[in-house]
Amino acid sequence: MSFRSHLEGLKDLKTVKKPVSKKLEASAVINELNDKPVLFEKISESEFKVAANIFPTKQAIADYLGCKVSELIPTITNAIENPTEPEVVEQAECQEVEMEEVDLDKIPILFHCENDGGNYISSGVVVSKHPEQGQNLDFHRCMQIGKDKMVVRIVKKRNFDTFLNKQKEMPIAICIGNGANVLVAAATSVEIGRNELEIANTLKPVKVVKAKTFDALIPAECEFVLEGTISLEELHDEGPFVDLTETQDVVRQEPVFTVKKITHRKDAIWQALLPGKLEHKILMGMPREPTMFKKVNEAGVKCLDVNVNPGGCSWLHARIKIDKKNEDDGKKAITGGFAGHKSCKHIFVYDKDIDIYNDEESEWALATRFQADKDFVMKEKEKGSSLDPSAEPGTKMTSKCGFDCTAPLKTEGKSFGKAVFPKADLKKYLE
Repeated sequence: MSFRSHLEGLKDLKTVKKPVSKKLEASAVINELNDKPVLFEKISESEFKVAANIFPTKQAIADYLGCKVSELIPTITNAIENPTEPEVVEQAECQEVEMEEVDLDKIPILFHCENDGGNYISSGVVVSKHPEQGQNLDFHRCMQIGKDKMVVRIVKKRNFDTFLNKQKEMPIAICIGNGANVLVAAATSVEIGRNELEIANTLKPVKVVKAKTFDALIPAECEFVLEGTISLEELHDEGPFVDLTETQDVVRQEPVFTVKKITHRKDAIWQALLPGKLEHKILMGMPREPTMFKKVNEAGVKCLDVNVNPGGCSWLHARIKIDKKNEDDGKKAITGGFAGHKSCKHIFVYDKDIDIYNDEESEWALATRFQADKDFVMKEKEKGSSLDPSAEPGTKMTSKCGFDCTAPLKTEGKSFGKAVFPKADLKKYLE
């Protein structure tokens, strides 16, 4: 199922018919709607429509993939472990129209927040290819700096960074308007040489087509494709940009992407993604949950669920639910969790009776089952996340810790379970 067909099937889609500016106004409406999907029919500076908030929750992702929220971790894990080749087509919707001239000003690339460095593509899936190691899909924010140029933020030591450092200059395609299968696959962290489009195809079948300007396969049913060349020889200021933590990232020198061809679907719809908000968080954090789940189980603990929760920016915090069998299972789970997500800063481990999606229940367990002198795990200072503004500038060194919020197996007469209160049908008592 394509992004387009999914959008058309959304029953709670809000439609904005009046003209809206791509500078600040569209992002303001997206922000106010929070997790409600929206379609802007008229963008003042462009002929194209814009859709946003399409996958802001786990439920939205699960609905697209055709599974329950509780099945997301095994579903994504299965796709990572059992990739399948997608169908290759000769003609594709994403190449129905080819722009006569490259002009990024004609596309509704949003200016999201005050003090941003420019208009940003934040939902773009970057497709790159290495002669020996094959294809790679990844997310990289792209700031417009001209009618045919963008500057691309590239996180060091990621697969795409490895490709670029080896080739210095290489062709890429940025694909916008993708289904949740492609978005989730692009957000996973897998070893170099793995083609994330094969992970996407296992999540839900996807068709692919050869790019127009280089030998790579791209999602055939996406809305827009920007093809061109990125080079380490041409650098430009990138930023400021509001990142996952809802704080503005610093300005860096990053490589420039020269756009040489733009293709799109007929009546194409631009997929916007508001930085730092729910859709950004869910697509960043959720793909880390299967790796944490796996590492906790490998540590010898029965893991039941993982929630890289929005309160921790869907990146720096994680809640882990376990079926505790041994007194040290909580601490083992903390160790496994950090092994599964190295950017995580604080990990909280809970018993199976705690709803790790409920803030009040999670805090209740911390209050009633945690003792700092024996349940607190302090790690040596180590490299953390560049997204954490409190990490040491330059080195990203940070302090990490874990909280074992599980009840002891031997309670010594104390009660750690919540009391069960009687229930009443108020209709019988109140008029």
